[in-house]
Amino acid sequence: MDQNLSWQTVLQQQFGFDSLRPGQQPVVEALLAGRSAAAIFPTGSGKSLCYQLPALMLPHLTLVISPLLALMQDQVQFLQSKGIAAATIDSTQSRDEAQEVMNGVRSGTIKILMVSVERLKNERFRQFIGQVSVSLLVVDEAHCISEWGHNFRPDYLKLPEYCRDFAVPQVLLLTATATQAVIQDMRSHFNIAEQDVVTTGFYRPNLRLLVQPVAESERTDKCLQWLNHLAKKSAQKHQDFAAIIYVTLQHTAEAVAAQLNQQLPFPVQAYHAGLGHEQRDDIQRQFMRGEIPVIVATIAFGMGVDKSNIRQVMHYDLPKSTENYSQEIGRAGRDGNPSDCIMLADESGLTVLENFVYGDTPELSSIDYLLNVIRQQTQAGQWEVLMTPLSAESNIRLLPLKTLLVNLEMRGVLTSQYSYFAEYRYKASMAESELLAQFKGEPQQFLQTVLSTSKKGRSWYTLDTEALEKAVPANDIPPRLRALKALEYCQEKGWIALESKQMTDVYRVNDAALSDAGLAQSLYGHFMQKQETEIQRIHNMLALFREPQCVARRLSAYFGEDMGRDCGVCSVCRGQFRPWPATRKAALPPASQLHQAAAALQEKIRAAYGCDASTELLTRFLCGIQVPWLGKIRARQLAGFACCENLPYAEVRNWLEQNL
Repeated sequence: MDQNLSWQTVLQQQFGFDSLRPGQQPVVEALLAGRSAAAIFPTGSGKSLCYQLPALMLPHLTLVISPLLALMQDQVQFLQSKGIAAATIDSTQSRDEAQEVMNGVRSGTIKILMVSVERLKNERFRQFIGQVSVSLLVVDEAHCISEWGHNFRPDYLKLPEYCRDFAVPQVLLLTATATQAVIQDMRSHFNIAEQDVVTTGFYRPNLRLLVQPVAESERTDKCLQWLNHLAKKSAQKHQDFAAIIYVTLQHTAEAVAAQLNQQLPFPVQAYHAGLGHEQRDDIQRQFMRGEIPVIVATIAFGMGVDKSNIRQVMHYDLPKSTENYSQEIGRAGRDGNPSDCIMLADESGLTVLENFVYGDTPELSSIDYLLNVIRQQTQAGQWEVLMTPLSAESNIRLLPLKTLLVNLEMRGVLTSQYSYFAEYRYKASMAESELLAQFKGEPQQFLQTVLSTSKKGRSWYTLDTEALEKAVPANDIPPRLRALKALEYCQEKGWIALESKQMTDVYRVNDAALSDAGLAQSLYGHFMQKQETEIQRIHNMLALFREPQCVARRLSAYFGEDMGRDCGVCSVCRGQFRPWPATRKAALPPASQLHQAAAALQEKIRAAYGCDASTELLTRFLCGIQVPWLGKIRARQLAGFACCENLPYAEVRNWLEQNL
C-alpha cells in the first residue's frame, strides 16, 4: 500500500467508513506517529479497527495476540472480506496450511498475523518470527497482563520480554475491563505514556441493569418469565432475538437448560467446558446463526461472541467479579438497541465463588517442595521443567504454579531462557537413502548422523539429543538446534512429517537468591495477599448490587468513570430496588461423618504420598475443591467429598483444627 496515503483515505477505501468512532482516532494517530498506545473501550465499540487500520500503513508485520481461536478466525474472515491479507497460525491447521501462512509472512504478503499467547512458547514459532520484521504487537484482552486483574494469565507477563527479543518497536494494548490500578500495571510493563492511554468510558445507555435477586428455587421460573416476555415482544416486532443465561457450575447449566427446554417453544442449549471442543464450537455456530436463541452457559462462553441482537443477559448465579459482570453484560445490545441485563442471583452462591479462590492458593509446604525441586534439579546453573508433572507432584494447580514461577522471575531467582519440546519425532516420506541424496558434502553427513543417532520405531524416528551431541563436535551452533533447523527444512520441502511434544521450560537459576531462608514464606505471603484481594473483589461486586444507588453509575465509578448523573433506567432508578433475600446458613454435617471422611482421605494420602494430609488438604476435600493430589487419588469417589461445599471455607478449616 502507498505509504503516503492518509489514514482517512485508507479507512474509506479499505473499510468503507467515512469517519472513526470516539476514541479510535487518537489511538490510530499515536500508532502512526510511532508511539505505543492502550485502548480501553467498552465491548463492541471498535477496538479492533484501532490496529487494523494502522497495520495497513505500517511497513512490516502486525502480530496480534488473541485469547480465543474463534475470535481470531472471525477477525481474519472479516479482514479477508475487505481484501486485507490476514491469517492465523493455530492448532486446527495442517502442516501445509501453516507453512503457506509462514511463507506469506516471510514474503510480506500477509500484513496481519494472529496467534495465541501460548504459540509464543513454541520454540519453532519463535525462531520463525525472530526472522521477520514486526512493526506492531497487539495484545487483545490486555488486562490479562496484570497479576491484580481479574483474568491474570502468567503467559501474558512474558510479552514484554518477547517484544525485546523480536525488536518490536510499538505495542497496542486492547481491553474492555480495566480498573485504574490495572491500567497503570499495563502501562508500566510496556512503557506507554499516560497521554496515549485512551479510555472512552464504560457506560452504555442502551443497557438496562436490573437487580432482582430471588432464591435459587425460583430462578428457573424467573428465567422462563423473562424469556417468554422477550419472545412475545420480538414476535410483535417481527424480530429475531437471542439471550444468554450465566451460571457458575457445569451441572447447573445442564439442569437449567433441560428445565427450560421442557417449557419453551424454542431450543435452549447448555454450554460449558465439560463439553467436547467440537460440540462447543457447533453450539456457538448455531447460536450465532440464530438456530439456538438461548444459551445457558458458564463463563466458558462469551469471549469473542459478537452477536448484535442479544436482548437479554441473565445472571442465574453470581458473576466472579465486577469485571466479569461488566464483560458478560457487555455482550447484550451490540446493535445499540435497548437490552436487559438481569441479576437473579442472591448470596447463596457466595461460598462457591470463594472456594474457587481458596483452591488456587498453594500451601506453604507445596511452595517449599517446589523450591527444593529447583535446588535438586539445577545443573550447570540451569533448571528444566515439565509443568504438568510438576503440578501433580507439588500439589499446585497449573495456573498458580505458572504464577509462582513468574514471581520467582520477578524476584531474580529464575531467569527464563527458552522453551523447547523435549521430544521431536519425524517420519520420512521417502527411503532414507533418497532423503540423504537431497544433500551433499557436510550437510549430508550431518543429516546422516541425525538419522543414525535417532531412536527408530516402526515408522517414526525420535530425535536423541544426547546421542547426537556425543557424535557431533561442538561448534558455534548447538547440534540440537542445527538438527531442528535441518528437520524443519525437510518438513518444508515435504520430505518428512515432523511432530513435537512435551513442552519444556528452561530457566537460569540464581543460587544466592534461591538460598534465601525466607523465600518460601515470602511467596506464600504474596499468594495469601492475592487470595485476600480476590475475596475482596467478590465482596466489592456484591456491594454493587446490594446498595440502593444507581447500578450503572456505581459500575462506571468502579472503573474510574464519573457519569455525573444517574442512568434513569436501572432497577434502582426505576424505584424497583429490593433488599437481598436472607440466605439460610448451611449447617456442618454430623461430627461422625466428618471424622469418617477425614480418615478415608488420610488413608488414601498416606498410601499414595507417604505423608499425612494437611488441614488445608482436608478442608479442600470436604469443600469439594479439586487440587492435583485429590485428582490423582480420585477423591470424588470417596464418601464425604464436597459434603461441606455450601459452607464457608474458614468455618470448615476451623472445625478441623479444633477437632482433629
